Parts: sequence; structure tokens; C-alpha cells
Amino acid sequence: MKLYIIAGEASGDLHGSNLIKALRQQNPDLDIRCWGGDMMEGAGAKLVKHYRDLAFMGFAEVIMNLRTILRNISFCKKDIEAFQPDALILIDYPGFNMRIAEWAKKKGIRVFYYISPQIWAWKEGRVHKIKRDVSRMFVVLPFEKDFYAKHGMDVSFVGHPLLDVITKRESHPDVFRRENALSDKPLIALLPGSRKQEITAMLPVMLSVQSHYPEYQFVVAGAPGQDISFYRSFEQLKDTPILFGKTYDLLQYASAGLVTSGTATLEAGLFQLPQVVCYKGNSISYHIAKRLVKIKYISLVNLILDEEAVCELIQDEMNERRVRQELDALLYDADRRSKMTMDYSRLHERLGGSGASERTATAMLKILSGSSAD
Repeated sequence: MKLYIIAGEASGDLHGSNLIKALRQQNPDLDIRCWGGDMMEGAGAKLVKHYRDLAFMGFAEVIMNLRTILRNISFCKKDIEAFQPDALILIDYPGFNMRIAEWAKKKGIRVFYYISPQIWAWKEGRVHKIKRDVSRMFVVLPFEKDFYAKHGMDVSFVGHPLLDVITKRESHPDVFRRENALSDKPLIALLPGSRKQEITAMLPVMLSVQSHYPEYQFVVAGAPGQDISFYRSFEQLKDTPILFGKTYDLLQYASAGLVTSGTATLEAGLFQLPQVVCYKGNSISYHIAKRLVKIKYISLVNLILDEEAVCELIQDEMNERRVRQELDALLYDADRRSKMTMDYSRLHERLGGSGASERTATAMLKILSGSSAD
């Protein structure tokens, strides 16, 4: 049996790798080809294209790189057609994946979608294309099942795969500090995003408050796919540790975090890390998005809980004064930290139990063998 999997971002690479492991555990003979990253390749898939060559964020950036994107889409279609998979598995990354889904449907290729695009936030009309082109949708956020039901789609809520990733971890703070040459000071985690555009916008503002907290050690979580030389080009990073492949250790042992909007906000929440959610982007892209997005919050923590459990500093609010103000509250206000901890406990409960990757793999293989998914 042959499967073709497409993920276009770091988080998709993580979840794709765990899905591949679960699929192979149930069927070791699977032939899997993928677009993704090092983790998916390490799980046993043949990597065709790395996500670092695919990640363009924001309206303006997409327009500037449109020729590259269209070339990638054309190449992807040809590669899928040559491979002739039994199913195409798409992981989030909607701008690219939904075009591929439409094409695959016309070619008679079965399409599974794992981790829904955030169409509940904007472009809700895309649900009709998903209904037309996708054989089965596997969602990981509890409110998504109701969203799709409203549009006449029965989807599978499989729970969030991050629960498994975090639960299965084994680490020790002293070993973490020693192996990464960190001091004994309490840590503040900086997660400025995974794309160069994000990092360039976020990191200088995050670092601007560093001198106000001499009793803490600031540590930057380096994004997979980015080179250390890129980070060292930021003058403020001269004496700040940059750790690659250690993000979960950092989230687990830090006292607080400045976290760029995205999957990382949910990861921080599941690690019970007091956080400030940050977003600052291209002004044109931001103002376009502001007119289109229908949601009250930008962080997954707040969206799932349907309340502002964590502070969100967006665009002009993402500045040195406000970052310092909110970081002070996280570090020195016991009531604020206590409430956030309670909110995080509710977050964990709403995301379902462990075993998301295994449940998804089982359902997919059942469908492919001619059985029901549910």
C-alpha cells in the first residue's frame, strides 16, 4: 500500500512523523512518500521536498513568491501522479493542500485531511471545497466537529496529537542545563516563530526587554530548518543562548515565555508555562487579515477555552513597554500565575485523551481496507 503525505510547516512535520510511526506500526510494509521535514523522513518516509522551501506567511509574502508556489504545486501534482498512491494525506497547510485536494479528487485519488485548516477563522466558504474534495477529515480541536456538522459534514475528532508528544517525554532539568551550558538562573523562553519573516519581526521586540531581568536567563528556541548564522545576525543575540531541538525542554523548565502565535501557544499551555502570546507581521498582510478573520483570539489556548486565558499582544501592542508589563505580571503576580495554571488544566481536559496518532492511523487504514472509519 502506498501513501503520499504533505505537510508544509514545522508543526505538520512533527504530527506527520508521529502519524507515520503509527501507520507503520500497524502496517510495516507501507510505502510512504512525503513533503515535510527531517522528522517525517526520520520516521521512514521518502522526503521529496522540505517545508523550509515552502513556508511563505502573509498575503504580501505569498504574492511576492507566487511563481515559486505555482512551480511547487505543478511539481507536486506530477510527483503524486507518478507515485500513484492509494491515498493522499494532507496535514493543515491549506493554501497549498486544498489546491492539491481539488486536483486529486478529479484524478480519482482518495484524500484524507488530518488537522483541519483554520477555516472557522476566515474563508469559511472553503468548507464546501473540503466537503467536495476530501474523503475523510480528521480534526484535532473539539469545536471543529460542531463547525463541520453545521455544514453537513461528519468528521472524526481524534484528539490532539500534542498530548502524546508531551506525555511521553523524559527529561531532567539539571541534565538539560548542563548539556546546553545554561546558568542556574531561572529561564525565560523566547519562541519567535519558525519562518524568517516571523523571527525578524518578533525577536528584536522580545529581546528588547532582556536587560530589565538580569536575574533571569533568556533562551531562544531555534526553529528547525533555520541556520544558526541567521539568528546570529541579530545584534541583540550576542550573549543569548539559542537552542535547536530543545524547545520542549525549554517549555518544560522555563519560568515564563514570550510565544509567537501558532501551535507553540498550545504547546506552552500543555506544559503549563505562563506565557504572553505575540504577533507582529507585515502591516499590509495584517490589515488585510484583520478585515477577514472572524475569531475573537489568535492563540489556540484562548480559542479552545473561549476566553482570554493568556494575554495576546498583537501588532502595535507588541512593543517593549507592553511586553515588559505582561512579563512582570507572569513573573511576579502569584494570582495571575495561579489562574493561568487552572485554565491550562481545563485546556488539557478539552483536548481529549492520548492516542490521537494511533486513532487516526487505525481509522485511515480501516477505510483503505474497505471498513468503516468509526
